[in-house]
Amino acid sequence: MTDSTDAQLAAQYEAYPYPARDPREEAKRLIIGSPSHLREIDYWVFGATRPRSTPLRALIAGGGTGDGTIMLAVHLARSGRPGRVTYLDRSIAAMKTAQARAAARGLTNIDWVQGSLLDLPRLGLGPFDYIDCCGVLHHLPKPAEGLAALDSVLAPGGGMGLMVYAPHGRTGVYMVQDALALLAPADQAPPARLDIARRVMRHLPESNWLRFNRNFGDHITGGDAGLYDLLLNPRDRAFTVPAFADLLAEAGMAVAAFMEPTRYDPATWLPDPKLRARAAALPPMERAALAEALCGNMSVHIAYCRRAAEPLDQADPLADDAVPVMREMPGAELAKSILPDGSLPFLFDGLRAVLRVPPEAVAILQAIDGERSVGDLAALFTQRGMAEPKFRRAWAETFGALQPVNRVLLAPPG
Repeated sequence: MTDSTDAQLAAQYEAYPYPARDPREEAKRLIIGSPSHLREIDYWVFGATRPRSTPLRALIAGGGTGDGTIMLAVHLARSGRPGRVTYLDRSIAAMKTAQARAAARGLTNIDWVQGSLLDLPRLGLGPFDYIDCCGVLHHLPKPAEGLAALDSVLAPGGGMGLMVYAPHGRTGVYMVQDALALLAPADQAPPARLDIARRVMRHLPESNWLRFNRNFGDHITGGDAGLYDLLLNPRDRAFTVPAFADLLAEAGMAVAAFMEPTRYDPATWLPDPKLRARAAALPPMERAALAEALCGNMSVHIAYCRRAAEPLDQADPLADDAVPVMREMPGAELAKSILPDGSLPFLFDGLRAVLRVPPEAVAILQAIDGERSVGDLAALFTQRGMAEPKFRRAWAETFGALQPVNRVLLAPPG
C-alpha cells in the first residue's frame, strides 16, 4: 500500500489514533466486546474442546489504541491461562496509547510490533492460534490480499475474529462522505478536514439520513478520532453478508458464527409460520443475508471464522462433563431479566427480540458458576426434588435459547 490514499490513511491515524482512549481510564473499567473475548474464543473458535492448559498464541492485527489487545491480555492474565498476545499496527501514535494502557494494568503478556498486516508473510511472526482483525480489511485497497496475509500466519486448526462494516446500518454515512469529499478533499491536512466536517455536522439538513441513524455514535461521542474515522476516512467500503462470505471463500475461510447468531436468524424477526418455513429452507448464508436485509440496522458484521476445510468440532452441551459458563453477566443477574411468562427481551441496536426460556431457567442460571458440569447440575437439582429427565429437558431448552445470544457458553476442558 504505497498509493496516495494509503498516505492519507497513515496521516489520519497518526493525527487521530482510533478509537480515542485515555490510559487513565484503565483504573475504572475494562472495555469488553466482540470479537476476542476469551470465553468466546474458547467456544466459538475452538468449540470448547481446546484445553485451557494449551498456550494461546494470539495476534491483534490492526490493534489501534488497544481495545482487543488489552481485553484478551487481561482475560489471559486473570484466569492464569498461558499464552501471549501480539499487537500489530502501523500507527506509532496508536501503539503508544495501547502501550500506556497495558502499562497502567501491569500487563506483561503482550508483544509489540509496528507494521502493516500486509507484511505478515515477511515479518517472521506466528503461527497464531487466533487472529483478531477488526476495522481494517474494509480500509484496504484489496481486502482479499489482507485476508490472505492473515491466513498465512494462522496455525492449523486456528481461527479468526473479524469485523467489517455493513452497509444497511450505515445509511447516511456515505452520503455525508461524498459531501465532505467535495468540501474537504482528502489531500488536505487532517485538522483542516476535521474543521470542515464539524461545520457540516452543525448545519446538516433535517432530511439527511445520517440524522436519523442511531446505529452508531462515533460522530456524536467518539471525539475527533471518531468523527474523522466515520466521515473522513479516505478509503471505506461496506460488505453485505453475501459479499463478506465471498471474501472469506476466496481465502478458503468460512463463518463459524456471527455475533450474535440469533440476530442473523430470520426466524427471530419473522413470526409468520409460512415465512419462517421459507426462510428455514434457505442455505445458512442466505438466511443470514435475509436477516440483514429485514433488520436494516446492522452497521458492522462481527464473525468468528475458520478455514472451510477445518470445520468446527464443538463440545456437546448436553454431555455430563460439559461445563456451562456465563459469557460475562452472572447467571443470577441475567435471571432477573426473565419475565413471569418466561420471556426474555433483548435489544440489538434498538431492535427488540423476545426469547422464550423454560420456567426452570431462573434456577439453572443461578446455579451456573463456571465450575459445575451438567452432570453436577443434574445431581444438584435432583437433590432439590426435580426429576432428572425434567432438568435435562429444561437445560437443553435454556442452552438452546441463550447460546445463540452469546450469553451462556461452554468452558474448555482443564
